[in-house]
Amino acid sequence: MTSEHRRMSRDDLVDEYAKVPVTRSECVYEGRVWNVLSEEADLGDAGRVTRDFVDHPGAVAVLALRGDAGAEEVLVIQQYRHPIGAREWEIPAGLLDVDGEPPHEAALRELYEEADLRAGRLDLLIDYASSPGGLSEQLRVYLARDVSEVAADDRFEREDEELDMPTAWVSLDDVVAAAMAGRIHNPTLLMGAFAANVARANGWKDLRPADSPWEVHPKVS
Repeated sequence: MTSEHRRMSRDDLVDEYAKVPVTRSECVYEGRVWNVLSEEADLGDAGRVTRDFVDHPGAVAVLALRGDAGAEEVLVIQQYRHPIGAREWEIPAGLLDVDGEPPHEAALRELYEEADLRAGRLDLLIDYASSPGGLSEQLRVYLARDVSEVAADDRFEREDEELDMPTAWVSLDDVVAAAMAGRIHNPTLLMGAFAANVARANGWKDLRPADSPWEVHPKVS
């Protein structure tokens, strides 16, 4: 039996970012943090389709590591997420909502504000689209190493829900095991931990510079 599926090389495995013509765009809901858009897209021979989606500014996250080679630990944060009714274990993260702030600097700021940590080294770990069927968010995860704690008198003053965000160090191997066992579910933590696990096995040689271009993000040059 002959398969109609073509074979593809590693270099050919690339997402194609070329937005189709938009014939109508309307903000149908204006929220506190993000809006919902309704757009009609022209797919050519496939006709026109209407899609409603959350217009998201994008975000960054930081997987902070400490410890000896082969016994690294990850800094995790517990935060309540109302849409799923859970206190999830996550990694420091935040929206790209400061005009002109480069993504890698936003990541360092989030690490400082949410975890009281500074990084001596920052690399780009992985990029992903959170939920491309209904959310425009592009998210970039960084790897922070050579981390140090911020002095008590120089720490960021947290407010509101950020006052109740427990933190902990946990083995990278244990994070991967917890994910495989279905005990943790936050996609950014999972994506970062799996990527770090692979990068570690490859001797960290596949990491990209923290200031690498982010061409696929519509609002970041």
